[in-house]
Amino acid sequence: MKPTLLLIPGMFNTAAIWQPVQDALDGAAEVHIADVLRQDSIRTMARDAWELVATRPPGSPLVVCGFSMGGYVALEMLAMHRNAIGAVAFIDSGAGIESPESLAGREKTIAALERNFARTVEGIIAFSLHPDNVANAAIVDAMRTMMHSVGAEAAIRQTRAIMARTDHRPLLQQLQMPALVVCGRADRVAPPPLSGELARLINGAHLEWIPQAGHQTPLEAPDLVAQHLQTLFKHLEQPCTEDPS
Repeated sequence: MKPTLLLIPGMFNTAAIWQPVQDALDGAAEVHIADVLRQDSIRTMARDAWELVATRPPGSPLVVCGFSMGGYVALEMLAMHRNAIGAVAFIDSGAGIESPESLAGREKTIAALERNFARTVEGIIAFSLHPDNVANAAIVDAMRTMMHSVGAEAAIRQTRAIMARTDHRPLLQQLQMPALVVCGRADRVAPPPLSGELARLINGAHLEWIPQAGHQTPLEAPDLVAQHLQTLFKHLEQPCTEDPS
């Protein structure tokens, strides 16, 4: 039976962030995409995302894959339901919590969004892409359209949720499941050392670097992300169909 794949968007994302990856998977999994735009905490995002897959077909193993902020949601889902999850993937994400410096940076981002939303969006686009992709009109237009559809209010709410997230690094060291970590080599939003830490914390995690990607790997290299996910599917063991946690 096909695995059930739950794809979790990052901050400032709609489901469109995952569409190129879903297309490249070409039916290899039963795909669900979480909505993380309305909630005010990472835990509530995880709770709502779980409802999408709680009643998946018996025998279908569950793979949870989070991009950027979506990785924090995936961590929260592992804390809540890890015995029902067959495998996990983190794309351009991290495991730690905010430092005083990063909290100050988040506050500056909130202030910029409130002051001049359109200009801040353009700055985020340029900062988060690989230099070779900054002039890629298709990627830039897709990001701009998506971010404007999200809007400042939801982006600020997501930022506040990120700032208050729980440190689940001790949990990662206890995981016994196939795990994938993917990161763009030119990621300046969630730099490569964060993915390196994730991979070291999870016993047996497989780490993949994407040379021609920045932070927006699902848009910049969807075929490679899909390829690595399909490899992850092959490592799934017999699923646990009940959640005893």
